[in-house]
Amino acid sequence: MSQRSYWFFILIAAAILMITMGARQSLGLFMYPLNVHTGLGIATISFAMAVGQLVWGAVQPVFGAVADRWGPGRVIVFGAFLLAAGCVLTTQVTSEFGLILAIGIMSAAGAGAGSFSVLIGATSQHIPAQRRSFAGGVINAGGSAGQFIFAPLNQAVMSAFGWMHAMWMMAVLALTTAPMAWWLRGRPKPKTEIVDAQISLRQQLKIAARDRSYWCLQAGFFTCGFHIAFLVTHLPNEVNLCGLSVTVASSSLAIIGLANIFGSLAAGALGSRVRMKMILFWMYASRAIAILIYLAAPKEPWTFYIFAAVLGATWLATVPPTAGLIGKLFGIRYLATLFGFTLLSHQIGGFLGAWLGGIAVTSTGNYLWMWWADAALALAAALVNLPIREERPVGNLVAS
Repeated sequence: MSQRSYWFFILIAAAILMITMGARQSLGLFMYPLNVHTGLGIATISFAMAVGQLVWGAVQPVFGAVADRWGPGRVIVFGAFLLAAGCVLTTQVTSEFGLILAIGIMSAAGAGAGSFSVLIGATSQHIPAQRRSFAGGVINAGGSAGQFIFAPLNQAVMSAFGWMHAMWMMAVLALTTAPMAWWLRGRPKPKTEIVDAQISLRQQLKIAARDRSYWCLQAGFFTCGFHIAFLVTHLPNEVNLCGLSVTVASSSLAIIGLANIFGSLAAGALGSRVRMKMILFWMYASRAIAILIYLAAPKEPWTFYIFAAVLGATWLATVPPTAGLIGKLFGIRYLATLFGFTLLSHQIGGFLGAWLGGIAVTSTGNYLWMWWADAALALAAALVNLPIREERPVGNLVAS
């Protein structure tokens, strides 16, 4: 396959992820207007968003397995309509159950159908092995671009027309991912990795379950989900508690997305030159340091902007090396499923981060103990990646 051909698949996947992740990662901006509209309280709305974090992760191995068996095209189309329906329903519900159904189940599951495990698994079938790490970085950068675009866009639409119009806009944009799925259709047919093709999914899962390195990746990604979900859900309210404008929150979320575009591309490129477990170690360690500095800094707009830029550099840049390590350890035949389970652990952490953040602010009036927990978990995630078995990359595999 020519370089032009596989770049086309990469860009299609990045465009889909830009929309599905952009919709998810800007949900925190809707917390205050949803509270005013429904009167349910921050803790209840946080719980609905926390359920969404869990559901988004829970559907990843399921949709990944479906994509591995029948191809990703149908999965992505189904997700497009489910995400759009969830956005529309969010504007109509006023009960806790309705909010959980709309945000926690429908929108989250729809976004999960067009997310990392399905998209990276789909494109890996078309990309040479030496280019997969970089391709994962480009696809991941698409998700970061979604956050960079959607956060200020949603804030602008909310300010001009109201939060319901912003939700309807996201529903329309979600539907645009359906026609893009046409180019990613078809059942995976591995031609070069014969060993992968000769084992069943059940056998592969048993092999992974007995591998300590796979569990180390799960533990690190659990922590990643915890603090990402905490921040994307509660950063707008943290800004509000500091007495700052709502534009500081939307700008901070946009800066995180912009910084992560560069972080994702860098992580993808480095994955062919540096051991990926060391990339993950330094990413998680830098997050712990950034959180501690934030806690000591004055709560001014520039503090949030700098914090967002530093954190954004590693925000979801953990995805390319994590997916790359799974492919390195087990091959690509069942990459969508295996990475889907890793994303599930990420989102179990995400559920706790979003939910406990709501409990913390309701109980104490601030997020202080959540920040300390965040820093401690980031340090633990850095350390847990060190025992992962990984050979040093041989030569420069990025250039071709």
